[in-house]
Amino acid sequence: MNKKIKTESVDSLFDAVLTLKTREECYIFFEDLCTVNELFSLSQRFEVAAMLKNGNTYLEIAEKTGASTATISRVNRSLNYGNDGYDMIFGRMKEAEGQ
Repeated sequence: MNKKIKTESVDSLFDAVLTLKTREECYIFFEDLCTVNELFSLSQRFEVAAMLKNGNTYLEIAEKTGASTATISRVNRSLNYGNDGYDMIFGRMKEAEGQ
């Protein structure tokens, strides 16, 4: 974990996110918190990560998501050398699908 981002303010934000219970609550909170472009950027990165995990090429990902190769490369770096946050979430989502 990057110690530079671990602040009281970020802790407070994450605590707030952890109180959300439904997708509708997420929409309500994140629409207030983020601009539309910020929200789309976050969702695009998440889609890029999923496509990379599924073995899609940069070209396929860029065509489907509109992400730049720089964004795709950045996400790929996180998948390969990051904190395994994407893997944790993808694993939990897969488990939830099986229930």
